[in-house]
Amino acid sequence: MSFIKDIRRVLIEGNVLIEKEWEINMIVACLLARGHALIEGVPGVAKTYTAKSIARLLDLGFRRIQMTPDLLPSDIVGYYVFDQKTGEFRLKKGPIFTNILLVDEINRASPRTQSALLEAMQERQVTIEGQTFGLEEPFMVLATQNPIEMEGVFPLPEAQVDRFLAKIVTGYVSHRGFVEMLKRAHEIEAAIESLKPVIPRSLLLEEIEKASKVRVDDSVLDYIASIVEESRKHPAVRLGGSPRAGIAVLKLARAWAYLDGRGYVIPDDVKAVAAPALIHRIILKPEYELQGVTPERVVNDILTKVPVPKP
Repeated sequence: MSFIKDIRRVLIEGNVLIEKEWEINMIVACLLARGHALIEGVPGVAKTYTAKSIARLLDLGFRRIQMTPDLLPSDIVGYYVFDQKTGEFRLKKGPIFTNILLVDEINRASPRTQSALLEAMQERQVTIEGQTFGLEEPFMVLATQNPIEMEGVFPLPEAQVDRFLAKIVTGYVSHRGFVEMLKRAHEIEAAIESLKPVIPRSLLLEEIEKASKVRVDDSVLDYIASIVEESRKHPAVRLGGSPRAGIAVLKLARAWAYLDGRGYVIPDDVKAVAAPALIHRIILKPEYELQGVTPERVVNDILTKVPVPKP
């Protein structure tokens, strides 16, 4: 379990990424839970740097796709090309054949191209001209989107949003952090390129297996179920969490507990991951949206209302 301490030491204490500890922890938790993450933030808040840094420290393959309206599904999964030397068709694999795939501005691609990610995210495989190819473990999609972009985007369908284990909302650093960033602006990129793995990929797979076996008491399971069910009853909510939302909370809570060095989940773990696991799965009623109610506020209301199980 020391690898997460090494990541924090290198990235946070070493000021490679400034004031991004929560985002780092949540991305690693998603990876341990074998899930995918949707990162929402305005341009220039180190979303790409964060993903690339984690991939380097975990000895994982990393590819980046810049989504555009003219991008085709084959640009992501790959295609066959004719080899004149051999007289046969040869597979040219797309960038999806990696460990961590950063999909930048996912909502700029057409729904057809967005759908190319669905099979990979759910089944961890892709189908190219009728032939299925498995993806190497671990596999994780980190998709980014701009919260204020309105023109030239295609909103993600609910079925695809639901495939993301967590939604990570990131923002600007504090004034003090900004000053520190300006001091190191000329060396941050070089520092990221020079990062060395803190754990081999083979051991990371063992860590993922261990995280899946973290014990969860029945009282905590009841707590998770109550939170998700309450999300359907909240007066501001048109559509609340599904059973998959509950599973997402459970998986993330297990990973969060494991990152904290425990072999069991406590209610505080559930509270820590409830918002990232639920906010992108909650659809508000229009009249409450106009009043400024947000999914984050709904989740906070629910956590206040649902009784915490006693130890």
